[in-house]
Amino acid sequence: MLDGTPILKLFTRPRVARMESLDPVATQERLLLSFLRTARDTRFGRAHGFDAIRGVRDFQARVPLRRYEDFWRDWWQTDFPVLRDVTWPGLVPYFALSSGTTSGTTKYIPVTAAQMAANQGAGLDTLAWHLAAHPRSRPFAGLSFMLGGSTALQDLAPGVRGGDLSGIATVEIPRLLRGRAWPPDTIALTPDWDAKLAALAERTPREAVRVLTGTPSWLLMLLHRMARDGAPPFPHLELLIHGGAAWAPYRDRFGPLLPPGCSTREVYPASEGFCAIQDRGEGEGMRLVLDRGCFFEFVPVEELDTPDPTRHWAATIETGVDYAIVLTTNAGLHAYVVGDVVRFVDRRPPRLLMTGRTAWTMSAFGEHLTGEEIATALDRLGIPIAEWCCGPEFVGELGRHRLVLETEAPLDGLAARLDAALAALNEDYAAHRKGGQLLPPELVAVPPGRFTEWMRARGKLGGQHKVPRVIADPARFAEAVAGLA
Repeated sequence: MLDGTPILKLFTRPRVARMESLDPVATQERLLLSFLRTARDTRFGRAHGFDAIRGVRDFQARVPLRRYEDFWRDWWQTDFPVLRDVTWPGLVPYFALSSGTTSGTTKYIPVTAAQMAANQGAGLDTLAWHLAAHPRSRPFAGLSFMLGGSTALQDLAPGVRGGDLSGIATVEIPRLLRGRAWPPDTIALTPDWDAKLAALAERTPREAVRVLTGTPSWLLMLLHRMARDGAPPFPHLELLIHGGAAWAPYRDRFGPLLPPGCSTREVYPASEGFCAIQDRGEGEGMRLVLDRGCFFEFVPVEELDTPDPTRHWAATIETGVDYAIVLTTNAGLHAYVVGDVVRFVDRRPPRLLMTGRTAWTMSAFGEHLTGEEIATALDRLGIPIAEWCCGPEFVGELGRHRLVLETEAPLDGLAARLDAALAALNEDYAAHRKGGQLLPPELVAVPPGRFTEWMRARGKLGGQHKVPRVIADPARFAEAVAGLA
């Protein structure tokens, strides 16, 4: 295969210089105003006076925060699946089907041609940052392998299709890149995850793969299946792009499966828009994609459900604060609460870490325990844990947290250590434990592969589906525990 990296560098070199020179505040406000001009004659734009908006402050005064359920009920449900000039001009050609890890409700997220172009640009930006750090790398000397869900799309209406976001992305791959993309449709369209993995393991040209992209848990499953005699399955792999789940629990497990010199780079691509890319070293945060398809706002998590939450943006963000991320996009989402929680490590340029989900907070007993705190406490136990899930249980009038851990390590004494770690991380948890309202946590071990079987039974295996870490509703958690037993 002809090495297309020299041609790629003709784009990436000036693009990196451009991204380095962007003023975050001016760039973001300019992008917002361009979206509002484009959408001003839509039903939503007229209802919110887009014509009269002159800046971010005007926008925040006129357009309230909304979650998916609000958009669905008030703007999309009546006309779905034919959304024409509702929140974005023209006909929405695609809907990305996204099932929330905490609610379990299937969401239909609008995807427009403008958004797909922005996503493709952000994908090239990821390669640009990689080449800036590794100028001798040759990512276009072979295949780029994207491990996603089934690329099969369903016809929802004439000119409107829905399915996994990776399927939409596959349909929209530019012609010039199709010869470098893997897998082919004959495999990518396979709906059964196990059959798809088997086909990939058998038919993927191992020597040709230079770039691998996907969610860590599913990538790990593929690499384990393809590994032979302990050797990395892709000997010439130069870049692994991962997103959708915290990397730290997986890092060491990927080590033996990657060839020497292979780089890893984290990205933050949501169904609603491509948000951020790791531009520096691991753990140094992901840089906001400032000039593509998203205008970003950030609301302190504790204010999210208050009557008048503070809405920060590039001009006012602070480091070290947990924010709920809010997007306005070129797919017709306006002040849309995504459900993710982020924390900035830099302001100029804005770099963030993903720290969880807005629903990844348990307060069934007033403890306000976050998924990040649970993950940190589990890490302090120092035992290998492949997957985990946590939720509340009532024991008579009292409550406790049960954690289901996929591990072969003995659990003797670990519940007390976890209890102490959670108390050290969370004052509310400590107070409720001391006051007697909260019992010590209970740990339950399940054998390797049990979470995979559970996800398979729920029809959530592979692609962009992720194991729900925190299930705050006791009834739903009880169902999950029964399924994992």
